[in-house]
Amino acid sequence: MTEPTVAEVLTELAAYEDPKTREANEKHGDDHGVKLSLLRALAKRLRTQQELARQLWKTEDTAARLLATLVCRPKAFPPDELDVMLREARTPKVHDWLVNYVVKNSPHAEALRLAWSADPDPAVASAGWALTTERVAKNPQGLSLAGLLDVIEAEMRDAPDRLQWAMNHCLAQIGIEHAEHRDRALDIGERLGVLKDYPTPPNCTSPYAPIWIREMVRRQHDTASAGK
Repeated sequence: MTEPTVAEVLTELAAYEDPKTREANEKHGDDHGVKLSLLRALAKRLRTQQELARQLWKTEDTAARLLATLVCRPKAFPPDELDVMLREARTPKVHDWLVNYVVKNSPHAEALRLAWSADPDPAVASAGWALTTERVAKNPQGLSLAGLLDVIEAEMRDAPDRLQWAMNHCLAQIGIEHAEHRDRALDIGERLGVLKDYPTPPNCTSPYAPIWIREMVRRQHDTASAGK
């Protein structure tokens, strides 16, 4: 069976275009109209194809780039290519999927985390903070959690939206995962008030760090109690 061409994949993506999906996505800054369930199903059918992924990315089409993050081989990208791709990621969803599905699975994640966290571009810096949050949760050894809280306390309130969101996530993760820093994380969240009034749908947890931390800790305690 011959592998599909980029043109064939783009034709299939165009056939999935749904005006209502595009309208909903555009409210969040994403310029595509393909349901994510269809994107994932297509990626499952295509399987891993690194060269196709690179060609899809070059089209600059948002749906094609999302698909590229699903069919690529994360470990095959050199760090400089990942850096260029991040800076080319124009929409929030492409940015998020690139970081979460590709960079986090790259052997260069730590080097990029360090480089991006200090980048003057807030979108790039937000990727660095997302990688830091991953380490806070899964591999905190070697991180200065107190130092991270110092930076968050000093900079989060006035940070641009995307960077602020990423720093807030890191704040919450520190408070959730590290009891010794929980009181300070709660205090910082309460004093800064970042995302305190963020509209939260019913049955969803607020991104306001004090609420987020307390709710996730409560769930952890409930799960631990149920297991006894």
